[in-house]
Amino acid sequence: MVDEVETFREYLKIRSVHPEPDYDGCVNFVKKKACEYGFKTQIFNLDEKRPVLIVTVEGLEPTLPSILLNSHTDVVPVFEDQWNYDPFGAEMDQEGNIYARGSQDMKCVTIAQLEALRRIKFSKTKLKRTVHMTLLPDEEIGSMKGMAKFVHTQIFKNLNVGFDIDEGAPGTDEEFLIFDKERCKWGVLIHCPGTAGHGSLLHENTAGEKLRIVIDNFMDLRESEAKKIQNLLGLGDTTTINLTQLEGGVQNNIVPPEIVVGFDIRVAADGNHEELANWITDVCKKAGEGVYPEYIQKDVKVSPTLLSGENQFWKTMQTTLKTLDLKYFLISCPGATDARYAREVGVPAVGISPFNHTPRRLHDHNECMNKDIFLQGISIYEKLITNVANV
Repeated sequence: MVDEVETFREYLKIRSVHPEPDYDGCVNFVKKKACEYGFKTQIFNLDEKRPVLIVTVEGLEPTLPSILLNSHTDVVPVFEDQWNYDPFGAEMDQEGNIYARGSQDMKCVTIAQLEALRRIKFSKTKLKRTVHMTLLPDEEIGSMKGMAKFVHTQIFKNLNVGFDIDEGAPGTDEEFLIFDKERCKWGVLIHCPGTAGHGSLLHENTAGEKLRIVIDNFMDLRESEAKKIQNLLGLGDTTTINLTQLEGGVQNNIVPPEIVVGFDIRVAADGNHEELANWITDVCKKAGEGVYPEYIQKDVKVSPTLLSGENQFWKTMQTTLKTLDLKYFLISCPGATDARYAREVGVPAVGISPFNHTPRRLHDHNECMNKDIFLQGISIYEKLITNVANV
């Protein structure tokens, strides 16, 4: 008999953590399990460091557009001294809480999808559409060498995807969270060049003076956006700005020739990209001569997935959730997931992690998932996948 919880715990122990994630360890582990269950597998290498695993369950009508179950293999770094447990030990306490990095984001999704497919197969349930399960790298660092690249390959096109069930976030109480759109990630460095010289003099046109104007304007906008947030569920409809980098200077008594300040910006799902870009340009002009923005990431705006009666996949998901008597919130994703790249190439995508009653600790210390909640998630996926694949 397959121990689904132990499979989950084993997978959590693989150190697929940045900056040197063990992608091969993850891919080989899931591939081995998938082969044991009798599924077809394929490994596609985006480059020498980034493998993509594709697990396929062929449907009765394989020419129909397929269903994609997408997840990622990487996890974010940890501050081990802030954890009560080994973050890669997958230790379980007396209440059944499993502590590990990736237990919520998103190794839980990967194994729950795999085990749901196993249950479907061994229950001898027939699926009309082919289901592909994909494991992608680099989601936690922007996906530029991961999903952003993968969706433009012939391998992806050959999957003939009609609908993507992607990652969501666990609900903290009875309700589940479902994402149909998400904010766009912008990373911008504002370069502030200026007059250099001895720190004892009052030079004109210094980098520091320009920097102050830039920071004041960005933080004023941050404050005005923060006032719009009523609760965490509305975060996806708000543009957030955070100062994340500050570079410049060689020693304390020398005025530097340039200071660079970096901001992490998450543009609201319905935000006006052109207006924001123009605002940033205007701030640079206001700051003074030579100040300019360098975008290290600038996601394009992608239309949300249409959730109406016209979308038969969503209609089936909705009916399934109601049949299971599950309550849910439909919200804009406050972060950024690989689903945005599927939507960009015309694939409708919905993000759902079928776990509730879970303290939300994605990217936080003591990230955990309760074993009973995890097992319930497998059952939910089993019903969702079966019904959506039979649309």
